[in-house]
Amino acid sequence: MLEQEIQYSRSSRTEVWNKMKRQLDVMKAAAKRGTTGDGVFSPTGLTGGEAAKMRKYRESGQGLTDETVLYAIENSLATNEVNAAMGLICATPTAGSSGTIPGVLFALEKKRALTEDQMIAFLFCASAFGMVTANNAMIAGATGGCQAEVGSASGMAAAAAVEICGGTPLQAAEGFAMALSNLLGLVCDPVAGLVEIPCVKRNVVGSVNALAAADMALAGLENKIPADEVILAMKRIGKRLPAQLRETGLGGLAATPTGTKMKMKIFGQELDLNI
Repeated sequence: MLEQEIQYSRSSRTEVWNKMKRQLDVMKAAAKRGTTGDGVFSPTGLTGGEAAKMRKYRESGQGLTDETVLYAIENSLATNEVNAAMGLICATPTAGSSGTIPGVLFALEKKRALTEDQMIAFLFCASAFGMVTANNAMIAGATGGCQAEVGSASGMAAAAAVEICGGTPLQAAEGFAMALSNLLGLVCDPVAGLVEIPCVKRNVVGSVNALAAADMALAGLENKIPADEVILAMKRIGKRLPAQLRETGLGGLAATPTGTKMKMKIFGQELDLNI
C-alpha cells in the first residue's frame, strides 16, 4: 500500500509516511478530546458524554470484559462523539465509521505497547483493505447501508490487527472476511438523518467485532468464504437494500415513534413513511 501511494501521489516515502502520521495524530486528538473530563456533546444533544462515562467505568475495574475491549469501546465512542460535535476526525473509511479503527488501534497500542511506526503501519494495512473494498463494492451508507461503512471499517481494523500482531497476509484476509461477513446486511438508518443514533454505538460493535475476528484469524480459524467474495456479496446486498435503509433516515430506527419524535424536536418535521 505504501509503495502504491508513493507511485500514485508521486511523493517520496517520507512524505507519504508523514501524511499518514498526520492522520494518526488527528485520531489521537479526537480520542483524547472525547474522553477528557465529561467529554463532548453534539449540537442536537442526541449524543455526547458517553465515552467519558465508559472511561470512568473502565477505571472502576467493574467491567465485564477485559481492559482491551473496554478501551476499544471507549475510544470508538469518543471518536464518533467528536464527529457528531463537529470536531476534527479522520474518515476511516467514512466519517460515520470513523470510530471503529481508532477503537481497535488504541486498544492494541495499550495492550501491545505499539510504537508510532507500528501504528502508522497498521493504518497503511487497513487502508489497503479499504481501497480494495471501495474499488470493488462501496463504502458509503447511501449506496450500501451501514454494512458498507462500519462493516468495511471493521474488516479493515481486523486485517490490520492481525498484521500488526504478527499474522500472515492470508490470516489478515481471513480476519477481514470474518469481520465483514458478521455485519453483512446491516442497514443505515440514522435518526433524523444525523450521524449520531445509532451510528456512534454501531462503531463500538465494529471495533469489538474486529477484535474477535482478528483473534479467530490469529488462532488459525478460516472464514471459508474468501475476502474477495465477501466484498462482492456485500455489494449485491447493498444494491438490494431499499432507499429507506440507505442513509435517508426514512426507515429502521429512524422511523420508530421515538426516532420520529427526535426528528420533530430538532427540525420540526414529520417523517413521511410513505416515501
